[in-house]
Amino acid sequence: MKKLGVIFVVLLLGVVGLWVAALVFLPDAPGGTRDGPIARLRLAVRGQPQPVDIGAGRGGSLVLAVPVAGVRRGDIRESWGDPRQNGEREHHGTDVMAAANTPVIAAAPGIVEKLWNSAAGGTTVYIRSPSRTWTHYYAHLAGYASGLHEGQPVTTGQLLGYVGDTGNAGAGNYHLHFGLTRTDPAQHWYEGTDVDPFPYLAGKPLPG
Repeated sequence: MKKLGVIFVVLLLGVVGLWVAALVFLPDAPGGTRDGPIARLRLAVRGQPQPVDIGAGRGGSLVLAVPVAGVRRGDIRESWGDPRQNGEREHHGTDVMAAANTPVIAAAPGIVEKLWNSAAGGTTVYIRSPSRTWTHYYAHLAGYASGLHEGQPVTTGQLLGYVGDTGNAGAGNYHLHFGLTRTDPAQHWYEGTDVDPFPYLAGKPLPG
């Protein structure tokens, strides 16, 4: 009797083992669910690829904020390629019209790479994106926000300065000149390829 009991237990364990193996390795029954623990075990055993969230990585995109306080996207006009200096050059940027001393804010996060004063741009700020693949250019400012300095991290919407008419904007022609430059991470703040900012100020996502 004792031997019969042992044989019975061994047979029972064998049947259970075969049943488990069938659940793990056989194809799913029609109409069955793949959400249970056995289905997840099958995926692990068979080495099936798992879902990966690719929306928030370095290659993701973002929508720029309008860089002048109180200005709506619909109020911004395309000015890329407009003639300047009696047609001697083309305009590379988007002019956002606003009253003098209207706050200018960061369109996206980044690092203040350069504070610069030039004959063309007047009082300017160059902000590099965290990936160093974009430079955002803010020109013709009346002045900087208190304490703004090179190397400072900024967040979207942070105060950078105020709308002015410095540089070659023309006396009383108050506006922000906003520029976008596509850069290689190793390039300097004054290098890169200019890109029309208007579609991105209008709401198109900016690539990473």
